[in-house]
Amino acid sequence: MSESDGTQPGDTMAERSEDPTWKYWLLLGANRWVVAGALMLFVFVGLLAVARFSPVSLRALTGVKDPVQTLFQALTTALITGVTLVVTINSLVLSQELGAVEDQRKRLDGALEFRSDIEESIDAPISPPEPSSFVRAIVASSEDRATDFCQAVSDSQDEELRERVDDFVDNLTTHADSIRDELADAQFGTYDVVKAALDYNYSWKIFRARRIRNAHADSFTDEAQAAYDDLLESLKLFGLAREHFKTLYFQWELINLSRAMMYVAVPALVVTMSMILFFEPSAVTGSLLGLDYMVWIVAVAATVAVMPFLLLIAFILRIATMAKRTLAIGPFILRESSRGEEIDWE
Repeated sequence: MSESDGTQPGDTMAERSEDPTWKYWLLLGANRWVVAGALMLFVFVGLLAVARFSPVSLRALTGVKDPVQTLFQALTTALITGVTLVVTINSLVLSQELGAVEDQRKRLDGALEFRSDIEESIDAPISPPEPSSFVRAIVASSEDRATDFCQAVSDSQDEELRERVDDFVDNLTTHADSIRDELADAQFGTYDVVKAALDYNYSWKIFRARRIRNAHADSFTDEAQAAYDDLLESLKLFGLAREHFKTLYFQWELINLSRAMMYVAVPALVVTMSMILFFEPSAVTGSLLGLDYMVWIVAVAATVAVMPFLLLIAFILRIATMAKRTLAIGPFILRESSRGEEIDWE
């Protein structure tokens, strides 16, 4: 089966996603502070719009009850609770880094053993220490081994096998080149490294390689089998590396989220407490753009007060989206797809 049958998923995660471009950018690509800023603007404009078209003015409501005091008392309580949540998140993240010496030894031995497997795969005495270079080396190894696989079957009498392997290897090498370009200047801690790793759909490549092997088992020589095994091992190692760096990135982002919430929680708390202690509606007079100054002050203060919550939304949106799209390790398709019915299992 060739790529032209419509069963080949897109090479990048954006192409595989059914979401519109703007939604994909919002969920994954955009800077999280920019997303939080956009959410702040939405909250601010939304409050002004409600005040503008509401049949009852905010000033009239303050004469009957005290909505401003009630609002900011609730926000103050929520902010203090939010700081507690931040401490809990940090504790959960750090708990994975703590442990007895024996546990740490097992972690270290496992990491070194994995690096040894990678070094054997990339045919190098030592693997790169930087995540971006590390992933690039594995991708390059899969590209080299795919080329070896293609050469191993080039003399086969099975013409269909040669065509399928040529098609498969051409797709893999082209995709690998683009991923290596993405990783060239990527720095861990940014989304770029993880994005490039997620774009390399190794699971589909494993599925295609296994399907070719299953369909043409009788045509495989010992050389072709050895090349196939090497390629499959390289793709499996990439999958393990991707999951490892994805986990590290989640921890990194949760720590960044904790720090960001702490940065904005104190100013937000000052604003909410100031509105409770010092804001007096009768002392504010005049209007701007048809809205009472009181509405502008309350809208600005409320927007600043919910900033920690909006930051939480912005960070969790990316983490949750990545987690959902990479739940399965290996050749499984969890998203809605019609490819299962289209595949010729032979």
